[in-house]
Amino acid sequence: METGKRTIRKAGLLVITFCATILTTFAQKQSTFVIVHGAWGGSWSFKQTDSILTSKGYNVYRPNLTGQGQSVHLASPDIDLNTHILDVVNTILYENLQDIILVGHSYGGMVITGVADSIPERIRQLIYLDAMVPDDGESVISARRDGRTGPEHTPTSGFVIPYWINENDPLPHDVPQSLKTFTTPVSRKNPTALKLPATYIFTVDEGRKPEDDHFYFFSERARKRGWKMVVMTADHNPQQSNPEELVKLLIKEIK
Repeated sequence: METGKRTIRKAGLLVITFCATILTTFAQKQSTFVIVHGAWGGSWSFKQTDSILTSKGYNVYRPNLTGQGQSVHLASPDIDLNTHILDVVNTILYENLQDIILVGHSYGGMVITGVADSIPERIRQLIYLDAMVPDDGESVISARRDGRTGPEHTPTSGFVIPYWINENDPLPHDVPQSLKTFTTPVSRKNPTALKLPATYIFTVDEGRKPEDDHFYFFSERARKRGWKMVVMTADHNPQQSNPEELVKLLIKEIK
């Protein structure tokens, strides 16, 4: 009789485990990431991250910002931050995406802030990946509080051209970006958007003090807003240097 009870208990545990696995898989397939790349880059930089997330059952969209990456042929000094915000908003609307996890890397933090302000009802969660965290009305330059566009050369002919760009490098590689994307203020005032759950992933190079990192200021701003903070030992581009670990963090942070 006791043997029969043990058999029933084992069978019950197997059923529970099977159901949990099915529910987890279903939840994964229902989770959609929209990942926004940083300045000068392109959606190509998150190709490995996309592949790993997709292999685990998640849906992934990587909108490319106008004038960057594969749309470099559309580059123009008239492109501003609002253009890039609309790139992402229209991807979400035309693909009819709902309940998304919106990820912004570096400059992408400016973009996802504007996207959230525009269509917060489509967003489940915001994840800022070593990204800019602007207040309402700030631009890339004013948010940095130092009046500079960053560790790159002085803007030329309406474009910001970082010192590391070499047009002779094999594709894909970073490209110049319109100065207007750095000077356009972002809106952050929609009450619904301000209530969205947000996580800040702060990447710090091994052996470096967090306070010496270029994005420490923004990580502190995120902390003061009460966002969840995650510190990752990595360079500024973990999507390329350690995509497997980045994916683990992104999945862990899903609410």
